[in-house]
Amino acid sequence: MRAKQCKHNSRNMKRSGDSEGEKRRKRSTILQVLECLLPKQVSPCSQANVRRKLLQELGDQKIPFLGPSDQGFQQLWNTSYSGLALRKSCLLPAELHGGVHAALLTLRRKGCFLRDLVRVRERDVFTAVSRVLLGEPGHTYSYLDTRLFAIPWHSTDSGIKGLNCCDPDFRAACKALWELNTFFCSDVPQIKKGDRLTHCTKGEAKVKLGEEGDTESKHSEDSKNSDGGDSETRQSEEGDTESKHSEEWDTESKHSEEGCSNQEAEWENEFKQGSEEAGFSNVKPYKFSVSVGSDQSEEEEECSTSALETMSGTETKHMGLAAQEKPVAELKHSLSDYHIEDEEEEFVIGQGCSKSSPPISNIGAANFNVTLLNYMDPSAMSHLKEEPYYGMGKMAVGWHHDENLVSHSPVAVYSYTCHGDKGDSSEGGSAAKSSWRIGLKVAWDIHTPGLILPLESGDCYYMRDDLNSSHQHCVLAGDTARFSSTHRVAECSSGTLTYIQSQCHEALSNLHTDPETGSHSLLALQPTTLQHCEEIHNEVEFEWLRQYWFQGQRYARFCSWWTGPMENLEKDWKLMETMTMLFLATVEEEGQAAEGRREMAEILLSALTDRHQQRQTWRERCHSSLAQTLPPEEAPVDRPFWGVDDPSMPLPFDLADIINRVESLIWRM
Repeated sequence: MRAKQCKHNSRNMKRSGDSEGEKRRKRSTILQVLECLLPKQVSPCSQANVRRKLLQELGDQKIPFLGPSDQGFQQLWNTSYSGLALRKSCLLPAELHGGVHAALLTLRRKGCFLRDLVRVRERDVFTAVSRVLLGEPGHTYSYLDTRLFAIPWHSTDSGIKGLNCCDPDFRAACKALWELNTFFCSDVPQIKKGDRLTHCTKGEAKVKLGEEGDTESKHSEDSKNSDGGDSETRQSEEGDTESKHSEEWDTESKHSEEGCSNQEAEWENEFKQGSEEAGFSNVKPYKFSVSVGSDQSEEEEECSTSALETMSGTETKHMGLAAQEKPVAELKHSLSDYHIEDEEEEFVIGQGCSKSSPPISNIGAANFNVTLLNYMDPSAMSHLKEEPYYGMGKMAVGWHHDENLVSHSPVAVYSYTCHGDKGDSSEGGSAAKSSWRIGLKVAWDIHTPGLILPLESGDCYYMRDDLNSSHQHCVLAGDTARFSSTHRVAECSSGTLTYIQSQCHEALSNLHTDPETGSHSLLALQPTTLQHCEEIHNEVEFEWLRQYWFQGQRYARFCSWWTGPMENLEKDWKLMETMTMLFLATVEEEGQAAEGRREMAEILLSALTDRHQQRQTWRERCHSSLAQTLPPEEAPVDRPFWGVDDPSMPLPFDLADIINRVESLIWRM
């Protein structure tokens, strides 16, 4: 009944010409709506539906945000986004820029950047950006039910088994990105608390740009002749249903047609009026563009933002919203913070704060073990979603936290923009170009405006302390193509080749092979041991083998480093199939004690049911309509798969009959 009352009240919130008393009543109604959302037992699906409906009721009302030209920008950064640092391109060694740019263009030319087919709410979608993962040998990175297998850095010959896994150009490109990773590992820890901004002189910037231009021109011809390899123009436009990557999407932006109406009501006027009363007259939707090749003042040509020295002389004001307008912002923030990467996060309404959480005493080890490389050309995209809450512009990547990272570890991002396949730098043109930008907001906050930060080619930004966990960020598209190298400390306790090999060794230690006959038997029949072996069996098949082959032949085409290890994993998995067959025979043997036999049968039934369901899901994914749009070298491979009469396999692929046998056995006990 209460929910119906909230819905009834919310329908009348947009009438014009209301008195001040009526406006206060409306604000009170919003609080009632929020109270309807407070119960934690509401399912995530219901939460999303409620938020979409409320967002639709609010229309186009926007939350304020600040950019570099806005008054109060520096104080907002210092107080609410203190974990963010920006290092301008002019502060990095020119030779580092040249190597990184050449490496990115080489990988692009070879066709390494590919869109991932990821799983979002039981649906397959293509990512908007194209990606490739580099990192420590044997490392992986997981997001959205997708495991990416890192192409090794190739930093030293001694560190890589199989020196002929790729060609020299490819190896050199990987090594150049490892050098960038090494730079970040040493640079990020040097930044102290409170470090924010620095600038380089106009002369330094010009020298750097000249050197970069020489480097880029050497590689532009190679990229011009590229045969692509990126599937953006070939793949289904169903990818437009997503607005989050990796690193990263937002449910409401994915449904912006449903959740954002185009009405202009007095809500916006009320909000602006309240903002002005609170000293927020300067806060407005911010659009940043750079005039490429045009005359600029000396102040504009300075690199005015990076990571070491605080800007002075900027007048700041208190960043609190007007008290009477807090419910509007609270409701908008509550709508914006449900996103795919954090589906399990409890749905609560924060009380608001103007500062981020206290910095962690340990800034977070910057031992970056992987970098997720991204590429996107906005001109090749048929449609980009508008950022729905602040009006920041078109999003390449929606609001998100980066996932699967070591807690409170930093993230370092290198940004390089160029003119599509030509590979030319975005600097030096004659027309005004809109820059790429990073947008940030405090998660579960009702007071703090958003922050927007323009990125020039070669700029780097660092997210330190708890910024990634306490805030969300998005990437706003510019006019030119962009590469980014996002360096992370991936949480790899169960995500390395060494780990899964040790798991295989542990499971197979319960399998005895007769040296004379080659016959197999199980050494231990304790239920806990058998259950653990079956769990490892499923982990190898569904978290490694099928994940690897679902991404087609992409790895072997560029670098064969993973080929041998995956073949060995498949051999171990096949032996685990034999172990399951022996487990089944033990359960069906009449001589077993009834109590222990039933326990083993229930363990086996659970493992087989899970395995059967997952095999059917992966098979459907491999043969989905989206998967069929991919070229053969990128298309998912349904592996391992075998026919009914395959004599080399101890058990059938389809486990339905065996499951029925075990269920009948349990029923008879």
